[in-house]
Amino acid sequence: MVSAPDSALSAAARARGVSVQPSIAISRFEARMPEIVEALREGRLSADGAILREGGVVSCIKASIEPVWHLPGIARRFTLDEEALRRKLFEHTGGMFPELVTRADLEIFLPPIGGCTVLIFGDEASIPDTSRPLVVRVHDECNGSDVFGSDICTCRPYLLHGIEECVRAAQAGGAGVIVYNRKEGRALGEVTKFMVYNARKRQAGGDSAQNYFKRTRQIAGVEDMRFQELMPDPLLWLGVRKIDRFISMSDMKYDAVVGAGIEIVTRVDIPEELIPADAKVEIDAKMYAGYYAGDKQVKSWEELNQTVGRKAADDEAAAAAPPAKGAGP
Repeated sequence: MVSAPDSALSAAARARGVSVQPSIAISRFEARMPEIVEALREGRLSADGAILREGGVVSCIKASIEPVWHLPGIARRFTLDEEALRRKLFEHTGGMFPELVTRADLEIFLPPIGGCTVLIFGDEASIPDTSRPLVVRVHDECNGSDVFGSDICTCRPYLLHGIEECVRAAQAGGAGVIVYNRKEGRALGEVTKFMVYNARKRQAGGDSAQNYFKRTRQIAGVEDMRFQELMPDPLLWLGVRKIDRFISMSDMKYDAVVGAGIEIVTRVDIPEELIPADAKVEIDAKMYAGYYAGDKQVKSWEELNQTVGRKAADDEAAAAAPPAKGAGP
């Protein structure tokens, strides 16, 4: 629910002795990102004084959403027996929530999983209007790239490309939406992801696209733990009916969004110039596995072995090298 401390809904609930805690919070959001500053300087974007100001500050709406599951509804949605659903949730959470199986009268469950952040650029009222342009990127958290700029993947470049596209759509009279999900490492977690990175970088022959998914399977037992069926829910909450430009190469995300009844007009792959050299391994492997490639060449199985990233020894040697003369502390 979306609520405010002084809302009539909250007041009525408190009068009945019910504790009300909002699961969605919404605020204005302004940020200055180097990539957007560069796009402004190079003329790919223009300042309009509202959505994008001189200096590269973007302004939008930010919504933070915590997942809330109505168990009878979840069971109906996936054609499951509610009692079986409760039992499986109880087992897979290590028995942390005994009320799942002892209190059938409690229909709401707050699952111990990450929520999401939604950024809305432009006129939010235009989102359900299929005659106005709408750009969407659904992005899964990658701390290493999104925050610290790791070049082993395309996460931050693709995210910022999505924001650039959102700004452009908003300035054209429509809207742009970024859904940022807390699903680090394909929902396997950052520890597992770093173990996979280490295995990839230290394997015989180097980090090749041919072994990209193999290393994840060896360490985690699966290639991907993301459950995409619920992923479109924030888009449905916003009233999305048609996406003019979907900034994603993921076949799983595309299938989930279309399966939720949302039309996707154009899929947008990451521009070639935004792919870091070390991330070619990821992109070539994903395109071979079925990700949308756009105009990019999809390599054969044999050719995948020719796409090789840096080895761990190269990074370690570079880190051990003395700083260049004149370099700062």
